[in-house]
Amino acid sequence: MRARDVMSSPVVTATPATAVKDAAGLLASHGFTTLPVVSEDGKLVGVVTEADIVRDRFPRDARFRHLHTADAPPPNIVADVMTSPATSVDAGTDVVDLVSTMLDDGIRALPVVHGDELLGIITRGDLVRLLTRDDEVLATDLRHRLELYGDPTRWTVTVHNGTATITDELNDPTDHHVAEVLATSIPGITSAHVNHRRDH
Repeated sequence: MRARDVMSSPVVTATPATAVKDAAGLLASHGFTTLPVVSEDGKLVGVVTEADIVRDRFPRDARFRHLHTADAPPPNIVADVMTSPATSVDAGTDVVDLVSTMLDDGIRALPVVHGDELLGIITRGDLVRLLTRDDEVLATDLRHRLELYGDPTRWTVTVHNGTATITDELNDPTDHHVAEVLATSIPGITSAHVNHRRDH
């Protein structure tokens, strides 16, 4: 499974000239944690996160302000608060690798790019939702892919807790490998096992 298979697209974005208040509104209204920031020609130039938005945004309580040095006015546009350059992944990145990037770097959302052109975005929430896809829906998707590959009567498919079991009437190692590849390319299937019916 690749980034292109699980990304959300099109993407809600900001530009460097977007007002911080407007970027905050986009995050709040959509329930996002991160907005990609793009140039006028759609190139990824950064990201603006919830943390970027709230940092130094709130004034001290006026009743106690005299106890502290004066705060500078907060920046008004995204260009002055965004994180740049943004960590991103290529559309062909394996999902295992992008999950590692998210976890190792503490990132909650990753823009997906081709070169520096923004194609989509993947969030931790997107990945969690994939793991909740109904087993029968996954099995139906897999049966359809196997039917396109070859004789639909030769395959028996079950999915339990995201694990696909494929039983083949024929004993062809190449076809078994293809069946496993097809299964594990379906978002929500976490592993796959292929058996020859005479093996049982």
